[in-house]
Amino acid sequence: MNHAVFSPLFERLQGYRVHYVDLPGFGHSDPVEGELMAWVDHLIEHLPDNSIWLGWSLGGLVATQLALTYPDKVRGLITVASSPCFLSKPDEHWAGMDPKVLSLFSEQLQSNIKKTVERFLAIQAMGSKTAKQEIKQLKHDVLTQPLPAQQALAQGLSFLQKYDLRNQATNIKLPWLRLWGRLDSLVPKAIIEQMPTTSNTTDVIMHDCAHAPFFSHPEEFCDILLKWLHKYS
Repeated sequence: MNHAVFSPLFERLQGYRVHYVDLPGFGHSDPVEGELMAWVDHLIEHLPDNSIWLGWSLGGLVATQLALTYPDKVRGLITVASSPCFLSKPDEHWAGMDPKVLSLFSEQLQSNIKKTVERFLAIQAMGSKTAKQEIKQLKHDVLTQPLPAQQALAQGLSFLQKYDLRNQATNIKLPWLRLWGRLDSLVPKAIIEQMPTTSNTTDVIMHDCAHAPFFSHPEEFCDILLKWLHKYS
């Protein structure tokens, strides 16, 4: 996903110095070969130290790995509709995505990148009361930017399928805001009870939101975000 998905926040966060990032191979960013750490190393090289990192969905997984690897360069972590382990683990009572869904996207990616992106955008609003309008606006904003590289999409899907940072996440001592959509079908709120907690972690469930709360409810999202930023920035 490219930075245009955050367009509802542009004006609302003008009081802060914000870097809206295209992940490697998305939007205007060149692809970066390798695994998750290659993306993390690339991002940390190009962005300021002592920043608060906000990541949504896959971006949250990237930001979590970054906070684990470079805690001295990160002031705080914000994850939005994200999970340290996106796949469901029934044997461990861990809620998440059905592996078959991600496998299907991987197969579709081989034949038509644009259709794969459009289908992926469509599931972002699943469960939302205003899904139809959200999907239309998401497609408009995101598809005005260059399509992601096939390599980057394949990497992203692979990361969602195979990375499990649950054990490592217990080592995060930074201020950590975790925002969840009550109606999110991709990252179910049920995992909150299994997430590591410290005196610095804050969990907020947005009642009427699905997987893209900053897009569907930007004012409510920014109210929560700005209060937290005021405390920790």
